Amino acid sequence: MFNRFLLKNMMKSLRILSLLTLVSVLVTFSNCGDDPPPAPPVTDVQFDKLAKTWKINSVTLDGVDKTSDYTGFQLVFSGTKGSPPFNYTTSSRPSLSPWKASGTWDFGTAPETQIIRDKGTADELPVTYAVTESTLTVSFTFNGTGYTARTGVVKGAWVYTFGL
Repeated sequence: MFNRFLLKNMMKSLRILSLLTLVSVLVTFSNCGDDPPPAPPVTDVQFDKLAKTWKINSVTLDGVDKTSDYTGFQLVFSGTKGSPPFNYTTSSRPSLSPWKASGTWDFGTAPETQIIRDKGTADELPVTYAVTESTLTVSFTFNGTGYTARTGVVKGAWVYTFGL
């Protein structure tokens, strides 16, 4: 009689334990799904936004409009994502310009807003930028001697606004 009682209680306990195990397994696996892919590095996202041919919309030097001097000016950022330094080229720049015809660039300490133009060279220049899918604004203070021609007027705070 004692054996029947013990056997009956063991069977109930075994059923309850089996049911709890099954419920635990179902709850555990019902919350499992594919992990989302890791977010791409900020520099890759920003590179994708920047790596385009940008056409000039406006230019100012120390707050003075210089857009008429930059008719047709284009800035092209290129390279291989994730493999700095990257390249830039310019076209239709005026004879008086703080831009070289071409050079390299890399991201600064704040990749969402800063690039370093010609990093590691005598022409190194920190550039602040803001970019969307269709506009780019770059600003910097140029203290160098300029490229190609006269030099006195290129010093100062430049702001370039580009579109696609």
